[in-house]
Amino acid sequence: MACPALLGSALVVGAAALPASAQTYQDTALIGSSVSDATFGGSGIGAVDDNGVIKLTGSGVTWSLHGPVPVGVTVSGNTISFSGPIVQSPNPIVADATDKNGNAEALEIPISLLPHYILLQGNAYTLVSLSALTDSNVSGNVKFSATSSESGDSITFAESNLPTGLSSGSPALSYLGGTAAPGSYSGAVVTATDSDGAALKGTFTLTVEANAVAGGSSYGDEVNRFGNGFDSFRAHQFPGAIIAGWTATQGDRATHFIRENGTHSGAFRFEYAPQGSGSGLCVSDPGGGWSSDPLRDGLILATCNTGPWQQFIPQSNGTLKNVATGLYVNPAGTGAQLRGGTSPTPWGGSSYAWKDHSSLPG
Repeated sequence: MACPALLGSALVVGAAALPASAQTYQDTALIGSSVSDATFGGSGIGAVDDNGVIKLTGSGVTWSLHGPVPVGVTVSGNTISFSGPIVQSPNPIVADATDKNGNAEALEIPISLLPHYILLQGNAYTLVSLSALTDSNVSGNVKFSATSSESGDSITFAESNLPTGLSSGSPALSYLGGTAAPGSYSGAVVTATDSDGAALKGTFTLTVEANAVAGGSSYGDEVNRFGNGFDSFRAHQFPGAIIAGWTATQGDRATHFIRENGTHSGAFRFEYAPQGSGSGLCVSDPGGGWSSDPLRDGLILATCNTGPWQQFIPQSNGTLKNVATGLYVNPAGTGAQLRGGTSPTPWGGSSYAWKDHSSLPG
């Protein structure tokens, strides 16, 4: 039952937290909690000369060389050696000490090279570490920052353990192009790495806000055997709007919904989608909890959530039963508000089937 003056009204964006499913989503924002920084698991990091080689000191770490090094300079275990001829004025080399969790500190080591001989150039080396790994929520993205003890070093960021549909970004994790299901995801990991290879990890909880996207069999309407489906009365689009029974057609946007998997076994949720994407409003039987509802168990639109009031389980006879109330969805004639009943209507109007948009009459 469409009201043309309302068809162009703005969508209300919802952040429903449903598990990943066959439903497709378009992410609208990401929100990161405060980052919990890891603690470097190594200790005693340093370097000393040792009879033609350099011994790297420290416990709880593995060593690797970082960046360009002169030909013939290698590391094995904690020993740096040189197998080439003399090299005049070589640049300092960088050795990274990495703990078992992937956090790292870096040593910038000035060296001298003689034939098959490497030694420290003086007793000075520079220990590089990262600290203060934090995030901020900016324009729907999660932006990261960190501090390097070596001024002038650049820092890059990478995120892991993300929900499917998101890609790592630096310095910000962006929602743009994301298709992750809405919800809260704990245990997301961010790794900051500076240009010397020093690294610091942190964990945070990521909240994804997203709209359902219509497509395939998820976009259409629940239609009974008489052709009447769910209808937002007069195409109203606000919490408390009445859901009536009305002829479902491709041309009547008030009868367009997205069917989404519920959080209860076998249940579905129906999100109003007059513009072809989720409005953030879902069909609900509030069970008397909505003062403006004309009927105690009259179906209305409510802000989408994961509660049982918005979830309906198809029965073997084609009826729909609300998870919270245990009542059947019953019509009371074309144009009347759908309502919950203790038993289906005897004349067959309570028998519904999902019809995708392409199968609805024009």
